[in-house]
Amino acid sequence: MNIEVAYALENKQTLLSLKVEEGITLKEAIEISGIIDKYPQIDLLKDKTGIFGKMAKLDTILREKDRVEIYRPLIADPKQVRKERAAQGKKMRSGKKS
Repeated sequence: MNIEVAYALENKQTLLSLKVEEGITLKEAIEISGIIDKYPQIDLLKDKTGIFGKMAKLDTILREKDRVEIYRPLIADPKQVRKERAAQGKKMRSGKKS
């Protein structure tokens, strides 16, 4: 069965193609891919994982052509960033300067 394991940094993405046995779990795929050796900062106890952008647990059984993704922690809260941007826009429209 063919799958992919993906991990992305701010300026670099790694996508590994693997041929694995049926019944393999998401965690097993990550481990045999060797991606943890390449990126030792990956911590499967803390980092979230998914398949094609949908969160998935480490014990999820993979299917043909699944793309396993390892997500880095967010640097900034997207909701907070949007609020700050909206507040800046309101200030600019009203002519106020900060």
